[in-house]
Amino acid sequence: MSLTGVLRTGVSGMNAQTNRISTVAENIQNASTTGYKRTSTEFSSLLLESSGTGNYNSGAVDTVIRRAVNEQGSVAFTTSDTDLAIQGSGFFVVKDGSGGQFLTRAGNFVKDGSTGTLVNSGGFTLQGYALDAQGQPDIAGGLIPIKADTATAEARPTDTATVSGNLPFDAAIIATPGTADGTYTKKISVKTYDNVGSAVIYDVYATKTSATTWNIALYQPAATAGGAPTKIGEANPTFGTDGQIAAGTKTTITTATGTITLDGTKLTQLAGDFDMKATSNGSPPTAGTGVAFGEDGTVFTLYADGSRAATYKVPLASVRSPDQLLPKAGNVFEANGQSGPVELGYAQLGGLGTLKSKALEQSNADVATELTTMIESQSAYTANSKVFMTGSEMLDTLMNLKR
Repeated sequence: MSLTGVLRTGVSGMNAQTNRISTVAENIQNASTTGYKRTSTEFSSLLLESSGTGNYNSGAVDTVIRRAVNEQGSVAFTTSDTDLAIQGSGFFVVKDGSGGQFLTRAGNFVKDGSTGTLVNSGGFTLQGYALDAQGQPDIAGGLIPIKADTATAEARPTDTATVSGNLPFDAAIIATPGTADGTYTKKISVKTYDNVGSAVIYDVYATKTSATTWNIALYQPAATAGGAPTKIGEANPTFGTDGQIAAGTKTTITTATGTITLDGTKLTQLAGDFDMKATSNGSPPTAGTGVAFGEDGTVFTLYADGSRAATYKVPLASVRSPDQLLPKAGNVFEANGQSGPVELGYAQLGGLGTLKSKALEQSNADVATELTTMIESQSAYTANSKVFMTGSEMLDTLMNLKR
């Protein structure tokens, strides 16, 4: 046995407890940090081979730092629409000012005043996909910053006109539909909007053409008094014996400013009065008032008229070993060889969890547990220092034998 070995063992123990108390200090100071993942110190013995049975060479202790990244923190609700929490295993994808991509669970996002993008307390910008005309994520366009800038007014052109209500079962049959008196059953109007938000009025003519079939035609009114209206499209819904729609409920109509889907899925042919109504989507130029998030990650722009439109999709990221992610300043993580590559998916799919608006994930560090660990570490540090002091005193005794 070597007395100098005892000294090194004591120093090793003190260094290990220093690492442990450092992680405790970090956990305590981040107990209120949104999305923070606690750090722990794990110990591993380093043994030296001893020769014979009468001698023992004391070894040392090594420490490994672990992060409980995969451990869900509790969720607290807030009043901000842009506060986001993930209930599940996914991560937000964010970028820093230089374009570096990272993962985080810190969803305390606010609108940046200069760019209109959503930025969290660490200064990282939330990333997502723009939605195309069909409402699908534009994956080919890549991840872009999610914007919540609602200062600019926006016109939304009509792309769907819906006719609904009841068409009377006992209406007279008119074999050849038209716009002259006696060539249609009833006429109503519908207001639509073009690409710049101007109102465009169309006339909707409903004509019963057989016992089970109606002709629903969309006409552009005559430009001058006495002129003939212009037919731009039609649908021919067929009804079953129960008066419910059977076929011919939707058709796409090309107008001067785009295409409109004429939707008749909500029509019936029952006994009673004519009660058809026509509505359309779209709006005149309307300023946005904010954004809202769906649990599947869809981002909606809210407008002053009470409507909303889907504009972005927020993906969630995953890695095979989250606890091996490399922590970076700003409460973010970077993928590496130990964690595995980043894979992107969407909330409510593949176990990534759901997205909660007006909520934040709290730190998973518990102050009471950390204080208990601090006491244990302090006691162990003191004991290791006593080993060092005892070894030093024994070494002094040995040196005094020469005197």
